[in-house]
Amino acid sequence: MPATPAWPPRSAPRLFVETPLSEGMTVPLDGPQAHYLAKVMRVAPGDAVILCDDSTGEWLATVNGAGKRDVTLTVERRLRVREAVPDFWLCPALLKKPNFDLVLEKATELGVGTIRPAITRRCVADKLNPERARAIVTEAAEQCARTALPVLAEPAKLEALLRDWPESRALFFADETGGAPAAAAFAAHPGPAGLLTGPEGGFDDAERALIRAHPAAVLISLGPRILRGETAAIAATALWMGISGDWNG
Repeated sequence: MPATPAWPPRSAPRLFVETPLSEGMTVPLDGPQAHYLAKVMRVAPGDAVILCDDSTGEWLATVNGAGKRDVTLTVERRLRVREAVPDFWLCPALLKKPNFDLVLEKATELGVGTIRPAITRRCVADKLNPERARAIVTEAAEQCARTALPVLAEPAKLEALLRDWPESRALFFADETGGAPAAAAFAAHPGPAGLLTGPEGGFDDAERALIRAHPAAVLISLGPRILRGETAAIAATALWMGISGDWNG
């Protein structure tokens, strides 16, 4: 006797919506989301769609109707509550657009709770398109089955970031001039944490001295090689998740 297919299927499309979801409600979609479901995924009435609202969790919905410009869904039942997000702030210095896009995407996939971009003296970029950034993290969350979106803060100058930094939150500083091995430092400082990584040209001496003087700063080394800004942010985040985050169950 053949096994009963899983429902909803793993291939069901996933979307974040802005409206808080509840059982039995009707969700009308238009614009890019409707185009994605109707033209790309070619959904039909009765097909399953997974919805998340970044508030109550993950819900199973079914397609009621799919037109050229709109799709209507009915919420059936909740599948998962919103995930518990590790209390980790990633503070990467702004990079060139494609490189920073990669940081946003991978930080979301890795489970980062908050992304707080920093502006330093050697940053090539000094601004971030908030709509584009939000679209990148939302798509990444949909792809990796997150039920929570990372908080995305506006870029702040390094001095302002340090001024407002709470002393109770460890500030891991990926300093290319050296520090404690990252894995050991992460294990020695459990609890709320943040990670500061540099731009393409690194931090200058004055910035480095300012960071080192902060009472929450913990200097870390990411190994014997000089890493690109995006590599440092992604690698160190993955290491923190494995030691102090939600990768160890």
